[in-house]
Amino acid sequence: MDLLNTLVDKGLRRETPTREEALAVLATSDDDLLDVVTAAGKVRRHWFGRRVKLNYLVNLKSGLCPEDCSYCSQRLGSKAEILKYTWLKPGQASEAAAAGVAGGAKRVCLVASGRGPTDRDVDRVSETIKAIKDQNEGVEVCACLGLLSDGQAERLREAGADAYNHNLNTSESTYGDITTTHTYADRVDTVNKAHAAGLSACSGLIAGMGESDEDLVDVVFSLRELDPDSVPVNFLIPFEGTPLAKEWNLTPQRCLRILAMVRFVCPDVEVRIAGGREVHLRSMQPLALHLANSIFLGDYLTSEGQAGKADLEMIADAGFEVEGTDRVTLPEHRTAGRGGCGPHEDGGCGSHEGGGVCGSVPAEGGCGSATAAEPAVPAGEARTDLVAVRRRGAGTDLAPNA
Repeated sequence: MDLLNTLVDKGLRRETPTREEALAVLATSDDDLLDVVTAAGKVRRHWFGRRVKLNYLVNLKSGLCPEDCSYCSQRLGSKAEILKYTWLKPGQASEAAAAGVAGGAKRVCLVASGRGPTDRDVDRVSETIKAIKDQNEGVEVCACLGLLSDGQAERLREAGADAYNHNLNTSESTYGDITTTHTYADRVDTVNKAHAAGLSACSGLIAGMGESDEDLVDVVFSLRELDPDSVPVNFLIPFEGTPLAKEWNLTPQRCLRILAMVRFVCPDVEVRIAGGREVHLRSMQPLALHLANSIFLGDYLTSEGQAGKADLEMIADAGFEVEGTDRVTLPEHRTAGRGGCGPHEDGGCGSHEGGGVCGSVPAEGGCGSATAAEPAVPAGEARTDLVAVRRRGAGTDLAPNA
């Protein structure tokens, strides 16, 4: 296919495709899907080899958010029966992070619900960063605390943070349909603040909220312009109790086309499969590793993910390897002059602020798919059986999944 040959050539040269080419990727047929994956996989392997970076989420403060993001289980007015708790102490957060690091995670992502941190909150997170780094040599830390005020990004960097995550989520033209308590411009401003402070900027999107192909291309091109080191791709989990509970718009094939489009537009950037991979990609998750070079290990913020052991087995079975702390994630041209393992070295956390769009598994399924006793669900229908609220790990007395 001439389109795919052109996109591979552009990806290897770091040349931006046209909007028409990006839209054409999303419009390809299921018959052409493996050709699309093969082409985007060439670009992924050129810049990242067969390495997969593992990231681990720690939800520092869950629920009770004053923002009204429609996708989020922690939003104002959410009736989702998620865990609700105030700030974890630094020692508790460090203990939670250690489970992920022991499982192979290279980066720990510290997330807190809310509009944005107060100065006291920045102090808390700074103490937590120090505790994690003191007890886990070589680990990288990304903070995701919402909208930043002047000077807060600099304080987080001084405390040892390597990155900051704040997602654009959807196109500027449709952002007001998803959230009314802050603006798209507010999000762009926070990403720019992270950049300016020398933090590695991480910003991505949520697919499956009823957006058009044009909206998806718009937000990915906006991300390319912002130039984050990491682009997490979340697939909406329609939590019961949220405004988007009935939005089941994704198929595994659609998810793969979206990931391929992101890889073509952002060829040399860490593309992370974030929330929702277990729910929407299901048995096709291994194919997605040919497109993205990064995933989350274990559970998400408010929902349960595939068992950590299953994640590691999937990576090995697909012929990939876990990226160690001795490797720099990004290509040399993106890290030159940044000073070894200092801030802005590689990708951010992609933890979609409110945590309402997290991948999950059945409460008793264990491996991220329906049990043998369950009837098959026709393609394209809602898979509410794959959505389970997190009841273990941070904020509980139970061991985390990592």
